Amino acid sequence: MATYDLLLRGGTVHTPGGPVRADVGVSDGRIVAIGATGDAGRVVDCTGLDVLPGVIDTQVHFREPGLEHKEDLASGSEAAVMGGVVAVFEMPNTKPNTDSADAIADKLARAKGRMWCDHAFYVGATNHNARDLSELERLPGTAGVKIFMGASTGDLLVSEDARLAEVLAHGHRRVAIHAEDEDRMNARVDQRVTGDPASHPVWRDDESALLATRRILRLARAARRRIHVLHVTTPAELELLGQNKDIATCEVTPQHLTLAGEEAYPRLGALAQMNPPIRSGAHRDGLWHWLNQGVPDVIGSDHAPHTLEEKGKPYPASPSGMPGVQTLLPLLLNHAAHGRLTLQRVIELTSAGAQRVFNLSGKGRIAKGYDADFTIVDLKKRWTVTEDWLASRAGWSPFTGMELTGKAVGTIVRGHVAMWEDALGDAPQGAPIRFEATEFPGGA
Repeated sequence: MATYDLLLRGGTVHTPGGPVRADVGVSDGRIVAIGATGDAGRVVDCTGLDVLPGVIDTQVHFREPGLEHKEDLASGSEAAVMGGVVAVFEMPNTKPNTDSADAIADKLARAKGRMWCDHAFYVGATNHNARDLSELERLPGTAGVKIFMGASTGDLLVSEDARLAEVLAHGHRRVAIHAEDEDRMNARVDQRVTGDPASHPVWRDDESALLATRRILRLARAARRRIHVLHVTTPAELELLGQNKDIATCEVTPQHLTLAGEEAYPRLGALAQMNPPIRSGAHRDGLWHWLNQGVPDVIGSDHAPHTLEEKGKPYPASPSGMPGVQTLLPLLLNHAAHGRLTLQRVIELTSAGAQRVFNLSGKGRIAKGYDADFTIVDLKKRWTVTEDWLASRAGWSPFTGMELTGKAVGTIVRGHVAMWEDALGDAPQGAPIRFEATEFPGGA
């Protein structure tokens, strides 16, 4: 009789072939048997629960180094596993920026022994490091290259076509894009109304996003370089991206699928302020249309925490961004409970899609030989988001007080129980994510 390190017993397991009632055996951090029989060092009772592939959030800002008063790698990753997330891609706009091999190495060192989830770090493209990017993107633990076409400051802003073309010419992995047109936003800055965050989407209008997306598609096709457009907010962009799937994948966020500006800005004020903006209910409905046409490939939270004190400044002095890694999966499960999408589509957007788009090694599905990453959920649990549940250092969410159906009960990262029933595991066990483009088994 087999003996495992961990046995998940009695759950409905969502495999590539569909849901099955089966026990799952884990040894040495990998899945070794679906339909396992035998004993284990630890048995987790999953009766009445659904065992999903571990959720991967491909866009978070954990603020370390330099902005730890908002968040750090420990608190951000705690929020991740509390919400059922097993792995994150972290963004480069820290202080200093993550734009060199030394900066990547520093983040990996900071993460070791402190992060509860697995992790990879984006390297930021600048106006000066383009020729280094082909080497930087292949460093172990690197999620790839991130370009800010707008909405960034200092060296991470790459807005001119010639500079963008130079970045795209160096390297081979898919490049992540923040697509807002800097020139158009600069020309429209007088559209901001002091003290009125509802003017944010008027300033950063549809055309700011669509113009940048058109530009980067043209440049990417000329460079023969695949791209991934982040946090898409307009139906017109998704229609365009759907016509360019040979070179472009894309992401939407739970907050853009959930919030509508007509209600959000009066209720939340600057807490609803982010880039690209929360737009109208018609925009939100349009995103759902294209989601159900299969255009978005992944869901990312764009977790971007700020303190309540910072958010309390009068617009536009208030910073853009909101926490979201902990509420990513609950919001999607709630939408599924209300018939907006299927559980299989949730899995595609939160795990299988990330594996496909970014060529992850050993993640994204429940299959023998893969990492033992599981998000265990109670699809019927009805509950309310409360501040005391939130682990982010920011301490707030635009979704507090919202009643949801569906919640993560457990988060298992490579066989380690990182969270069970709202309690953290024994110790952080996060490790760098492996990518097929960055390393070869055995280190060759």
